[in-house]
Amino acid sequence: MCKILGFTEPYQQFKTLQIWKTVVGEAISAATSIERFSNGELFIRVRNPAWRMELNFRKQDILKKVNEALESPMVNDIIFK
Repeated sequence: MCKILGFTEPYQQFKTLQIWKTVVGEAISAATSIERFSNGELFIRVRNPAWRMELNFRKQDILKKVNEALESPMVNDIIFK
């Protein structure tokens, strides 16, 4: 139904925001907040530089898990700020 109405991409973006905590877990979720998701880029605000460094090391794994949870390669990149 979403595809018929042209809401596929906005729905997938909303779904990405909803699954973040489930995908990354409690500790990472507590240290981050989602800023926005647009044009395949997920922007994540990180509470401190140590977490930002850790998340950049784990970026490819997190990206893979997010796309698997979405059942679609919606997220092309994650930018930790």
